[in-house]
Amino acid sequence: MKHSQLIGVIAVIALMSVCFIPWSFIASKQIIITGISAPGTEFGKPGLMNIIFGSISLLLFLIPNVWAKRINIFIAAMNLAWAIRNYLLVTTCYLGDCPEKRIGIYLLLLVSVTILMMTFLPKIKLPAEKK
Repeated sequence: MKHSQLIGVIAVIALMSVCFIPWSFIASKQIIITGISAPGTEFGKPGLMNIIFGSISLLLFLIPNVWAKRINIFIAAMNLAWAIRNYLLVTTCYLGDCPEKRIGIYLLLLVSVTILMMTFLPKIKLPAEKK
């Protein structure tokens, strides 16, 4: 695909932006959870690893070598796994108190899948075959 690297870079930037918008809302405690801020919970900063994986993936999208594209597939898969982990962590009911899912958690999954798909479609110039 001709523009897969550009789409991947844009998706990584979108991933980093999604970590700052609301992921869920816990009504009983009046807490809004984002990827960077989860006050009053034991979640810590769930989106920080997504930002780290995204930063590494961004660099690997920009490097035009085969080894970078191969490593990028692994990093993007780890990012998707972490995004699924965040979805399960942030949206799970605890003692009968179920958080309200917000658009950010769905965007996190969508953007993480997009990043992984773009790693499967790199534009690589292969060396000429010797005869």
